[in-house]
Amino acid sequence: MSVRVAFVIVSHSASLAVGVCELAAQMAPDVPFTAAGGTDDGRIGTSYDRVEAALEAALGAVEGEGSGVVVLTDLGSATMTVESAIDMSDEPERVRFVDTALVEGAVAASVRAQLGDSLSQVAEVAASVAPHIEAIPAPEAPKDPVPLISGDSGQAPASSLWASADAVVADPVGLHARPAAAFVRLAGTFDAEVSVNGADGGSVLDLMALGVAQGDTVHIEANGADATAAVAALADMLESANAPL
Repeated sequence: MSVRVAFVIVSHSASLAVGVCELAAQMAPDVPFTAAGGTDDGRIGTSYDRVEAALEAALGAVEGEGSGVVVLTDLGSATMTVESAIDMSDEPERVRFVDTALVEGAVAASVRAQLGDSLSQVAEVAASVAPHIEAIPAPEAPKDPVPLISGDSGQAPASSLWASADAVVADPVGLHARPAAAFVRLAGTFDAEVSVNGADGGSVLDLMALGVAQGDTVHIEANGADATAAVAALADMLESANAPL
């Protein structure tokens, strides 16, 4: 599915806006990002003209049903500038301003945009991470991991569409930003709900919050029509030091 959501990052600092775009783009290489930071003369502040131009460019970068632009800001005083620009936009219904943690929101939501989610879905993900990542508790690993695979005697859920496996993480940075994003993107290609050590396999921030390092063993579970294939592919990716990012 093609990308339907673009992002505008509004910051009082031009460098910060560009940096957030660069970081999020590492997680979602096909998603359009536009930075609107600083004033027109290069000072700290915000510019209505820059935000307006960024919105216009972003709206032109995506099309189709459910398409649009998510706008994220750094400080509350940028909100007035953004709201004014949205009000004056020719397509305000295709723009969502989300008041959330800037970096975490951009990273989490952009990965969902990369998977082809709609504007409403991507905005919902951005809003869901309003608490900073430090406030998100890392789920504990299961005490008795189930080896592999669906239908195991009494330990697996009563479903033939369930599978699980353990994997030793090979990536030198563990299950951090880009590896976590790659995991979410791959998980999103299967018709299955995936978890890692109990954390949502569709959330970059939840996976990062686990604090998984190189050499750690993680427990993957999946439930759905593609559960077996999903677990096999995801375990293989985690155990490959050269997994695509």
